[in-house]
Amino acid sequence: MRRRTQKPDSAPGQKRKVKNMKYLLSAAAASALMAGTAFAGNIEPAPMEPIIAPAPAPMSTSPNWTGFYVGGEIGYADVNGDVKNWDRAGLNYSGKYSANGDGLIGGVVLGYDYDMGDWVVGAGADYDWLDVNVAPGLSVDTIWRAKLRAGYKLGNGLLYATGGYANADTNVLSDQDGYFLGAGYEHMLSENFSVGGEVLWHRFDNFKGDYNDRRINDYDADVTTAQVRATFRF
Repeated sequence: MRRRTQKPDSAPGQKRKVKNMKYLLSAAAASALMAGTAFAGNIEPAPMEPIIAPAPAPMSTSPNWTGFYVGGEIGYADVNGDVKNWDRAGLNYSGKYSANGDGLIGGVVLGYDYDMGDWVVGAGADYDWLDVNVAPGLSVDTIWRAKLRAGYKLGNGLLYATGGYANADTNVLSDQDGYFLGAGYEHMLSENFSVGGEVLWHRFDNFKGDYNDRRINDYDADVTTAQVRATFRF
């Protein structure tokens, strides 16, 4: 019988190559899997530190004073005056004798203010009636003013200085021009209503006119007023 010829087995080196190839493929697959997992994890962004926004600046709570206003006032007036020259029975006399008095004062006010932020400026007019007798049969009856004012805001209030032109009239002497200076405080109770107080000093020179049996040629007076006021604001 013919004996089957048997092929020789593969060389041991060849087997080792195949085995090593399997190890290399397994290691490559594992490395690829680990790299893919790591890459997939890097897609999510790293957590960010919270951003704390700065606190907003506090808003001003003071009211806006811009606008027109009208109101009334009442208080006390003190008139301190001197007659310095007069004629009587055809003779002229120079010297000084006092003609003083005090009493109630009250009237109406109107004006316009402009709010500049911390400061307020404005212009207005007052008309007051007085009940002040400075001598028997002689009284100061009215005072009116054209005024400017400027003030600094204190919360809902306004502390201000004021001054301007004034005119005073009496019952028998001539009316007389003058000026005044003063200060006051006004407080806003609501958007349309305010109350306050004001002290003013006035100067009037050279009232003239017939008084009793003489002719007054020069009567000078200082008038101080202290009044409370209430205004409606538009």
